[in-house]
Amino acid sequence: MTQKNILITGCSSGIGYDAAHGLRDAGWRVFASCRKQADCDRMHALGFDSPRIDYADPHTIRDGLAEVLLATGGTLDALYNNGAFACPGAVEDLPRGGLESIFQTNLFGVHDLTVQVIPVMRAQGHGRIVNCSSVLGLVGYKWRGAYVATKFALEGLTDVLRMEMADTGIKVILLEPGPIASRIRENAIPHFERWFDTENSARRDQYDDLKKRLYKGGDDKFQLPASAVTAKLRRALEHPRPKPRYYITTPTYLAGAMRRVLSTRLLDAVISRG
Repeated sequence: MTQKNILITGCSSGIGYDAAHGLRDAGWRVFASCRKQADCDRMHALGFDSPRIDYADPHTIRDGLAEVLLATGGTLDALYNNGAFACPGAVEDLPRGGLESIFQTNLFGVHDLTVQVIPVMRAQGHGRIVNCSSVLGLVGYKWRGAYVATKFALEGLTDVLRMEMADTGIKVILLEPGPIASRIRENAIPHFERWFDTENSARRDQYDDLKKRLYKGGDDKFQLPASAVTAKLRRALEHPRPKPRYYITTPTYLAGAMRRVLSTRLLDAVISRG
């Protein structure tokens, strides 16, 4: 049997890093892309093919995919769009530039890579496209407006793509993790510091709690290791009839259920209480 291959973005740490190792152990040829060349070099040292792909840089998307296709002879069995970042802060303090920046990576770059992969999968007659969304693609949460907006948009775009690909051999799937052990909190700090002028905000005092969580972290009793996402990713890739969505962690299951049965007002109240 020919070895299957997959391109994964955002492999420098967390979910992408675990997925790269887990799928390689399961027999896949993994192209573990990273945004920074130093991280690509580190993945190379671990034995991975690691093209540099930065969702915010269209040239790296084009060149990174070309590198993958050159290595595979022009085929690609699966794409896992995992790369993303968070930009916490109040919506009223979020400047346009900050929103544009996070959409460039979390949505536009994902779309750019995906539409370049689709012709390859059409030509070979099959493929899997898996997009990593979030529990915050199902429900909103205060102080997370920018990230929530990108994940809501990703959910909608993926839903429509799934329907449009139904007459092809391409399966389109969403993963929806809740709290997962990763570096997303630490990686959000420079974006928070760049875009939010907290000293001149009407919510200046309220930012104290956000800063404590952002800079010091905290325990989350529902948090799971990144391997929990990899397990669902394997189901999405290897099951003959994958589900459109895979929930991961208890909060995601709860959010999905509450969204179905609660009124908007009651859902707002429950989520706001944490």
